[in-house]
Amino acid sequence: MARDYYEILQVERTCTEVELKVAFRKAAMQHHPDRNPGDADAEVRFKECNEAYSILSDPQKRAAYDRFGHAAFQGGGGGPGAGGFQDAGDIFSSIFGEAFGEMFGQGGRRGGPSRGQDLRYDLEISLEQAFAGAEVEIVAPTTVSCEDCDGSGARPGSSAQTCVACAGQGRVRTSQGFFQVERTCPRCGGAGKVIPDPCRTCHGHGQVRKNRTLQVRIPAGVDDGARIRLAGEGDAGQRGGPKGDLYIFISLKPHELFERHGLDLHATAPIPMWMAALGGEIDAPCLATLPECENDCKVKVKVPEGAQTGKTVRLRGKGMPSLRNNRERGDLIVELYVETPTHLTARQKELIQELADSWQGVERHHPQHAGFFTKARKFWDGVTGSEERKRA
Repeated sequence: MARDYYEILQVERTCTEVELKVAFRKAAMQHHPDRNPGDADAEVRFKECNEAYSILSDPQKRAAYDRFGHAAFQGGGGGPGAGGFQDAGDIFSSIFGEAFGEMFGQGGRRGGPSRGQDLRYDLEISLEQAFAGAEVEIVAPTTVSCEDCDGSGARPGSSAQTCVACAGQGRVRTSQGFFQVERTCPRCGGAGKVIPDPCRTCHGHGQVRKNRTLQVRIPAGVDDGARIRLAGEGDAGQRGGPKGDLYIFISLKPHELFERHGLDLHATAPIPMWMAALGGEIDAPCLATLPECENDCKVKVKVPEGAQTGKTVRLRGKGMPSLRNNRERGDLIVELYVETPTHLTARQKELIQELADSWQGVERHHPQHAGFFTKARKFWDGVTGSEERKRA
């Protein structure tokens, strides 16, 4: 039958967290294997202390244990390692500090191969490049292996030597009371080797900073904020580790004619007053190379009779291509605005005045004008009536 956790740590069931921690510290030191070499019973008691503290130090587990005893954790329902503290290294790290965590294997061994850093490159492209796709050349500063020493860090003709402080292990042991604490070797930094004659180019680092020219393929339909990953084009790894990746973050330059909204392109086109009244056709710019477009990227836009400023004409399939489906395209949306003519000749003014005279009293020619002033008259009548009632 499993021993009672409170009995193992020799505390009362009403003990506080501080009292529990003090009791565990005392019991752990008393039964630690380093203090009792070759004592199998001490090792068992030490494990019991860790198990007891891992349960009682967690308020929820302690409450479950107080109510159901060991049955609360049978069947993998929350015993040691199921949450809170994972093992003895976690427990010792929380109470005694990082050094004791390292003693139980926390942190791992340094000095082995390590992967290079990932890099970021911000690339601004034109809308035309985003539409059609492009091959772009970039110059990215990256860390590469030193060519003079072939990445070893040692001067050509010499080599690295085994660290005498750690005997090439990269870790050293020191005594703290009756504990043996293992740490990263301060002389070699965990590498296990030292370089007495460093390379003059990289100063013993084995790596140098260098600008690299790379070709980046921009896929058609790429949007602002997209990310392109170039595997293995980041910084070089250390001690033979793999290279990192290079991430290209795309941003689009503002365009003189178009605004992009998803797959749709928006453009604004002026139309003369007479065309707004009579209808007609204008040439609008487009990016698409389609049969409907001429060689100079024009597309015909039909202006309906009586077009008003703000009227939009949607041209299907003449927007941006989809990045996921090359058969899918957005639309080109052209917004019309009616342009008032300037610098008129006397004859032109005379003709416009004749036209204006012919419109007088015919509201159907200007429905918005008529509706606005109908509402305005009601407003003015209401204001006038209010003033008259105040005077009365």
